[in-house]
Amino acid sequence: MEKADIDKIIYDKSVIDFVTIAVEVCVFLEKDEPLPREEWIDRLLKMLPLLYVKALLLPESVSTEEEFPATFVREEDYYRVANRVSEVMGEEDVYLDVFVEDMKYSETPVSTRISENVADIYQDIRDFVSVYQFGLTEQMNNALYQCRENFGLYWGQKLVNVLRPLHALKCLSPENENDGADLSEDELWG
Repeated sequence: MEKADIDKIIYDKSVIDFVTIAVEVCVFLEKDEPLPREEWIDRLLKMLPLLYVKALLLPESVSTEEEFPATFVREEDYYRVANRVSEVMGEEDVYLDVFVEDMKYSETPVSTRISENVADIYQDIRDFVSVYQFGLTEQMNNALYQCRENFGLYWGQKLVNVLRPLHALKCLSPENENDGADLSEDELWG
């Protein structure tokens, strides 16, 4: 693939839109600023669907290398995000998940953690964004290819899975029954 073709793909508007929301999600998850759980869930529920849609719109690319792009998220970074999410979620971190491979072979419900799913999503998009920060064309192309592949095979499903319990906490819990009912669009997307 020629450099001009790669440039066209890696600087496509849909890729730039994805980079923008991916950076926003990473910054949000990396902040140590404590937020009340309701506000934290509200913000994440606004970002994750947008991240999903922008990932769906990523253009196809072809990897120019046999090896995977560099990884930047260290184990301690992953666990810092997972632990932070777990702290925010508290007892609501664990939920039953029907869209996991283990469920096919289980007679009992399979539980998973919001914190683990969010940290998995974070790891993939942070690695992608980190490669983009260097501005090296071939590496950006390979990172785009890998991120798009991982979205389809791995973290896209985790993202939609985690929306269900977050939605339930936001909209179905008794204390939030009327939240958002009287808000304008600007206030809702705040």
